[in-house]
Amino acid sequence: MLKAVKKKSSVPRAPRDASFCIVASQYNAEYVDVMLKGAEAELRRAGATRVRVVRVPGAYEIPIVARRLARTTAPSALICLGVILRGETVHAAHIGEAVSRALMEIQLAHEVPVIHEVLLLENRDQARVRCLDPRHNRGVEAAQTALAMARLMKDLSVPAEPGLKV
Repeated sequence: MLKAVKKKSSVPRAPRDASFCIVASQYNAEYVDVMLKGAEAELRRAGATRVRVVRVPGAYEIPIVARRLARTTAPSALICLGVILRGETVHAAHIGEAVSRALMEIQLAHEVPVIHEVLLLENRDQARVRCLDPRHNRGVEAAQTALAMARLMKDLSVPAEPGLKV
């Protein structure tokens, strides 16, 4: 069952000196653009001042740009946004699987959280619900996850005191 994105009355602040990169597909822009706006708004609400947006032609191009950004700019977190709609062939499934695998490899290799919101959806109705409906905007959810991971990674970079839980 699809869960609504939790709107927090007070958004936790972005870590000091945090930077975020958003890589967003231009393909299926009617959905991705709304996710992008939601992500940017949520980061701004949290006080993030360093947000870089890079647009790529399609979902398949997201990993190469995400890798370059992880390697050269070392952001606090990367947010990847895209919408892949299934058609009559298995092409969409291949794209979705390749993107998922690549994004996981990037975050492990560079120790930069990569927030994966490249959605593989069955149809436009599913896209409308997950992208255009403010209760379910996956861009907002991606930004919330990026903020949480940026804080966690910053906390992990400081040696923990004995018995301290992170």
